[in-house]
Amino acid sequence: MFCFSILYCRKWAKSTSEVENYFFITIFGEKNDYMFLIGIGKSDITAYKEGVGMLGYGLYHHIMMGVETPLYARCFIVQDVLTGQKVAIINCELCFITPSLKKGILKELGEKHPHLGWDDHNLLLSAQHTHCAPAGYSFHGLYNMNAPGFIPEIYYKIVNGIVDAILAAEAKKERGTLHISSSHFAPEIPVSFNRSIRSYNQNPEVKKLTYDERHLAVDREMTLIRFVAADGKEIGSINWFAVHTTNLSNMFLRLCSDNKGFAATYLEQHMKDRNPDYLAAFAQGACGDVSARYVYNPKLPFQRGKYEGKYADDLKSSQYNGQLQFEKALEIIETSGEGIKLEADVDAGVLYVDFGFVDIDPKFTNGKEGCMTSPSCMGVAFLEGSKMDGPGMHPVVGFFAKGLANFVKVWDHLKAGLFGSKNWKDLIKRQDKAQGNKHIALECGNRRIFGTFNVHRFFLPGFTDELIRNLKIYAKKGAMKKKPWTPQRLPLQFVKIGSLAIIGIPFEITTVASWRLRKTIEDVLFPKGFNKVILCPYTNAYSGYITTNEEYQLQDYEGGHNVFGQWSLNALQQKCHELSEEMLKSKEDRHLSPHIVPRQWTDDELQLFEHFEGYYFKRVKKKQERLKNKVDRVTKKFNRKALK
Repeated sequence: MFCFSILYCRKWAKSTSEVENYFFITIFGEKNDYMFLIGIGKSDITAYKEGVGMLGYGLYHHIMMGVETPLYARCFIVQDVLTGQKVAIINCELCFITPSLKKGILKELGEKHPHLGWDDHNLLLSAQHTHCAPAGYSFHGLYNMNAPGFIPEIYYKIVNGIVDAILAAEAKKERGTLHISSSHFAPEIPVSFNRSIRSYNQNPEVKKLTYDERHLAVDREMTLIRFVAADGKEIGSINWFAVHTTNLSNMFLRLCSDNKGFAATYLEQHMKDRNPDYLAAFAQGACGDVSARYVYNPKLPFQRGKYEGKYADDLKSSQYNGQLQFEKALEIIETSGEGIKLEADVDAGVLYVDFGFVDIDPKFTNGKEGCMTSPSCMGVAFLEGSKMDGPGMHPVVGFFAKGLANFVKVWDHLKAGLFGSKNWKDLIKRQDKAQGNKHIALECGNRRIFGTFNVHRFFLPGFTDELIRNLKIYAKKGAMKKKPWTPQRLPLQFVKIGSLAIIGIPFEITTVASWRLRKTIEDVLFPKGFNKVILCPYTNAYSGYITTNEEYQLQDYEGGHNVFGQWSLNALQQKCHELSEEMLKSKEDRHLSPHIVPRQWTDDELQLFEHFEGYYFKRVKKKQERLKNKVDRVTKKFNRKALK
C-alpha cells in the first residue's frame, strides 16, 4: 500500500522532491522547513537594430546607435511543493511590458511546453523601466511611432529571451526558503527626488515640503525578497524601490539598463564567491513622480533637460545611482537575518478591467457621486514632457496647443449638441466628466488627434516633427483606424506567497497615489492574515500614469499622462479592492471578469505597421557616409605622399 501511494503521488507531483515532502508530512505530521521549490533563470533580451527608436522619452532622435550594456530578463519561480501551485516573477530590462509580449510568451510556452502549466494568472511579467531599451514590440500603434513601426525581429528576440529565462528557472528548481525584509535610505543619500513637488504638496495628507526638501517627498523604502537554498546557499534576490531609470538622458544613443541594471550587475558580481549563479533583480516601485536627477545645470540644452545626476557624465551618474541601490540591497541581505520567513502558500489571479468605462462607487471617492473614467486621453502637458527627466514640446508651442485643445472641446460640444448621435453625446459627456481640466491632445481610446479622426489630414505638417510624420504615414495606410492607439483593457494581477501579496499594475504611479492604493488593499487583506503588500508597476501591460485627484488638477506632466482621467486612482482602488476580495475566495468561487479580454491583432493589421527607416536616421547615415568618404580621401592622399 505504501509503494502504491508513492506511485500514485508521482502522477500528480511535479518532482520527486514533492513526493518526499508529502510523505514527510504524512508520516511525521509536521511541516518541512523547505516547502518551496525555487528556480532562477536569466537570459539575454538585447534586441538591437541600428537606427530604431528607443522607448521612454518618445523623441524621434532617441535611436539605437550602439550597445552600452546587454539587457536581461531575470526569472524567479516559486512553487508550493505540496500543492504544485507556482508563480513566476520576471523582471525585464525594458521600458515597459506590452500585452503583445505576454501574449507571445504564453503562446510559445503553451505550444512547446504545455506540461509546465504556465498561464496568464501565474506569470507576472514586469519591467524595471529603463528608457534606453528598444521600441517596436507593441501591437498598439502609438508606442511604435518612434521605432517607427512594429519590428518582428525585436519582438521575437524579447519573447524568446524571456521564455529562455523561464525554462532556465524551471531546470534549476531546488528546495529552499523565502525571506522578506525592508530598509530605508537615509535622507542624506542622494538616490531619489520628487520631480513634481508642487503636485505632491497638493495632497492634504502630506507635510508641505520645499524644493530643497524634495528628497523627502518620495518613498525611500527598499523591500527585498531573499531566495535561500535548503543548504543555506544564497540563490538570489529581487527588490522593489522607487526611482525613475532615467539617469541616461535622451541624448544617450546606446542600449543600456541604466541605474537599476548596473545595481543588478554589481550585486551579482559581489555574490559570485558565494554562488556564481546568483541572480539579482532590481524591480521598480512607485516612481511616477520620482527622479534620479537632482542637479540643475543651466548650460544643458532644453531638449535634453537641464537636470543631471551627481556627475556631468550621465553614464557615470547612472553607475553611481546603481551603486547606491546595490549597497542598500546588500545591507538588507547581510543585516536582516532571516527577516520575515514566508510560508509555502502560493496562489495567483488576474482581473482584466476596461479602464475606459469604470463607474466608481462613492465609497472610493469620499462620498462624491457620478465619478467615472473615460477612454484614454493624453494632454498637452504630456506632450510637453517632464522638465526634469526629459522635456518634449517647447512651452511656447504648448501654449498654442492648449488654445487649440480648448477650441476643440467647445467645437465638440457644439457639434454633439446639433448633429451628434446619443452615443456620441454620451461619450463626450463622459469624457468631460472624467478628464476634467486636461487640455486633450491625443484621444488614444477614440483614435483622434486634436479632435480629428482623419489623422493623415491633420493640419500640422509632417516636416515639423518626425513623430507627426510617422503618425500620418501609418494613418494613411489605415493602421490607426480600427484599434485603440494604447491599451484600454488592462490586467491587474494578484500574487500570493504566504502572508505576502504582490499586486501587479500596468501603470506608473506617483508616491502619494501608491500610499492610498496600498492602504485600500491592506484594509482588505490584513484582517485575513496577510502582513505585507508590494505594489509592482509596469506589470503585464502599460497605459500611462496614476496620480491622485489633487495632483491631477495642476496638470503637470504626470497629470497630463494620467490617461483615464482625474478619477483614475479611485477606479484603480475599486478594482484592486475587488480583486483582493475575489482572491480571498476559493478558486471555484472567484469571478475574475472572463468576458473582458485584451484586443487581438491579425497579421494583416500588424503588417500595416511595417517598419521603415526613420527620416532622422537616414540623415545620420548620410552624415556618417560623408564623414567616412572624407576620411578615406584623406587616408588615400596621405598614403600617396608616403609612397613618394
